[in-house]
Amino acid sequence: MAAAPVRQRPGPGGARAPLPPCYYEGYLEKRGPKEKASRRLWTCLCGNSLYFFNNPKDTHFVEKMDLSGFVSLKDDCSRDRNLEAARLILRMKDGETKLTAPNLESRELWKGFLYSVIDLNVPSCLTLLPGQLQMLKEVVDKERSRRRIRTPTRAPPSPLSVPLVGEIPACFRPVSRTEAEVLLERHPDSGNMLLRPGRDGCSLAVTTRQDLNGSVFRHYRVTQRDQGGYVIDVENPIPCATLHEVIDALVEKTAGTLQPFLLEEPYEENITYVSANDENGERILHTAPTSPLPKAPALPPKQDRWCSSSPLSRSPAPDRRILTTSVPASPTNPMRRLILSPSPLAQTLNEELKMKLEMRRASQD
Repeated sequence: MAAAPVRQRPGPGGARAPLPPCYYEGYLEKRGPKEKASRRLWTCLCGNSLYFFNNPKDTHFVEKMDLSGFVSLKDDCSRDRNLEAARLILRMKDGETKLTAPNLESRELWKGFLYSVIDLNVPSCLTLLPGQLQMLKEVVDKERSRRRIRTPTRAPPSPLSVPLVGEIPACFRPVSRTEAEVLLERHPDSGNMLLRPGRDGCSLAVTTRQDLNGSVFRHYRVTQRDQGGYVIDVENPIPCATLHEVIDALVEKTAGTLQPFLLEEPYEENITYVSANDENGERILHTAPTSPLPKAPALPPKQDRWCSSSPLSRSPAPDRRILTTSVPASPTNPMRRLILSPSPLAQTLNEELKMKLEMRRASQD
């Protein structure tokens, strides 16, 4: 499904101020958190916002949704009277909005454009064609360029301008107030207290989130003292020697209700690589096989030259006293008898011994 043609639309009240560049548009059924029924509206993704019109020719949008408060986007598998329709649940900080696309392909493409604009990265978890992925890549490049132009006037102070002293806690994140709220909302299991730069660039802030019939956010200023250390600027200021003591003090004051935000970045579970198809030249993402590589065949054990199982094994040392061994005769054995002759030294000793015995017998007689 190709992207709808891009058009610039005038703003509300007859003003002709152009909207941000339109990346994708089409009909969607929308039902907000406070609406009881869905409305079929012409929806345009312009910049980082969704604009809703009554019809494609309308010059005034009836509603705008800023995606900076994005929390999650998931499929809604509930049935619709239109069997081809495909539903989405767009969760924002202020509630959930249900969107219905005409079909599954349209829903996947809407998800691709939304993720690309929100995360500034082409999503890899969707089923899209190579041409559609290339289209999303162009949208990411355009949106990055658009935000880069707007950065000098609207960007918060750089985290590098914050005078940090000592070791920085793991729950520190170089994000704005809104981005900190979104992080805590998206990952409630990773903690509910986040240390971040302050808006003035000369202080720090702690953002916390708790549940009380919805998300409740609180922000605390942390300033650096001239004599060293930090102080939590509340009604009764809390002095702390280090930033770690700032976090520990808030954990202690709330009896452990507040916990540092520690988000573990996910790692890939499989090895993937990109290769080009030899036939059409398209680049495809492959997953490497997970089975272990075949082992080389083991060499047979090296046999000793004088192993007992060898037919040429060494015989035990012959007994010097009995040096003659008989071999049974058989028709297949050409050797009737194997005689081991004594050594010359043994033969001489035997002869001397025999002579002495004969001389002793003669003297006794």
